[in-house]
Amino acid sequence: MSNQDPLEEFLNLFKEVQFNSNLTSKQRLSLLKILRKNRPAFSIGEEPLGNIRGHDKELYLDVERPYPPILRRPEYLESLETRKEIERHINELLDMDVIRNIGHNEILEITAPILIT
Repeated sequence: MSNQDPLEEFLNLFKEVQFNSNLTSKQRLSLLKILRKNRPAFSIGEEPLGNIRGHDKELYLDVERPYPPILRRPEYLESLETRKEIERHINELLDMDVIRNIGHNEILEITAPILIT
């Protein structure tokens, strides 16, 4: 058990979180209070963020041919090292239930971009 103050412990979980730079300090504090109060909805285990349950959104993808130009782009070629790192992050997000596999999605000829910053 930690000897750290619960609020301080919670704030430490968010050291690497980047809030929108347009938020004021007061707005950031307000957001942190909401996240702390509703932590079970936003976290999984010891992870500060995770699957938000009960707010599922169904997205419609137009997969009829011809595909929209945005979906016809070739995949981006990445180095082996980068692909391994992407795979590691994807597995981490899967483990946290932030994303999930959709079996029937494998038959779609659609690529989704990954932003690397």
